[in-house]
Amino acid sequence: MAESILDAYKHERHEETVIDTTKKLKIGIIGTGWIASAHMESYLKMPDVEIVAGADLIPGKADEFFKRYNINARTYLSHKEMIDAEPELDAVSVCTYNVTHAECTIYALKKGLHVLLEKPMCVTLEEAIDICRAEKESGKVLSIGFQPRFDANMKMVKKIVESGELGKVYYIQTGGGRRRGIPTPFGTSFIEKETGGIGALGDIGCYSLDMVMNAIGYPKPLTVTGYKSDFFGKNPEYMPCPEYAEKFGVDDFGAGFVRLEGGIIIDFRIAWAMHVDTPGDTIIFGTKAALRIPSTDCWNGTVGGPMILYHDVCGTPTQTEIPILENSGLDSLFDLKVRSFLDAIKNGTPSPVPSSQIIYNQAILSGICRSAELGHEIQIEIPEI
Repeated sequence: MAESILDAYKHERHEETVIDTTKKLKIGIIGTGWIASAHMESYLKMPDVEIVAGADLIPGKADEFFKRYNINARTYLSHKEMIDAEPELDAVSVCTYNVTHAECTIYALKKGLHVLLEKPMCVTLEEAIDICRAEKESGKVLSIGFQPRFDANMKMVKKIVESGELGKVYYIQTGGGRRRGIPTPFGTSFIEKETGGIGALGDIGCYSLDMVMNAIGYPKPLTVTGYKSDFFGKNPEYMPCPEYAEKFGVDDFGAGFVRLEGGIIIDFRIAWAMHVDTPGDTIIFGTKAALRIPSTDCWNGTVGGPMILYHDVCGTPTQTEIPILENSGLDSLFDLKVRSFLDAIKNGTPSPVPSSQIIYNQAILSGICRSAELGHEIQIEIPEI
């Protein structure tokens, strides 16, 4: 019996995608910082894409960005200026500061453009609601940048849950983080309140939540008790430059106790900095079995080692190791993220990472922040979109 279970989890089926190159999608990039480079490098691998424009509020930055890639694209100092001046655009990548995700995305959608929005979706639940409303009114594709979803091992987590092997899922322990990982090598845009808006919770916490929420079908969050802190970010002895500590205005650690529809509890914690390698593996507790997903030292979009299924065989407690699956096809998960977005546009298919799910992710993150600030549990209220 154990062998038959193991065999069921050995292989992930991959289907080759045929790309129609007769029509090239015209793409603009909003924000030309470091994450925009990942978007650019993936777009350059796609034979049905033409990068035609870019915008960045820092004079000359977009010009230098396109020069590095030897691309003759038109550049602008704002997303509005670019979108208004480029009527042939089909879609944009939004790669700006967290606090401007909503503004740029909503404007693009209202102007009839498809949007690939980098994570986190935004900073507040209210912004997420506004984004979803703009998307619904536009009828365009909006996909959120959660590339770990395309990892074969992440797909396996969902497959195991959906198989019923765990029985009824009732409790989930999840999270992750870094021992020394506040993202200051890229300047201070991640850590300042005015630009980042949210710290470790939004940067890597959104990924950890998506791994388990996607596996269990994204039930609606009902209540959350949250905690956040900034002990490391505000410590000049920890930060590489004293002025970074003075500018630090977001969370470097966050935790939450979340109640979901269906009687499921999520016990969550995430860190940019801590005096331990990991706050713990992810464990999905079910009435028939449990699944342990090893953590990674630094979130990299996959699992930290073979997963373990804890179950009974003929009344005997048994552990089954789920082998690590290798991704095939395109070079990276980022490429898969971009390709899935383009395919949804061209084929008229649903968004690969829909806002209707990620709004729940954002509601939890925002709920943790609000609960931490108020000092008590709060109810999460999400209106019909």
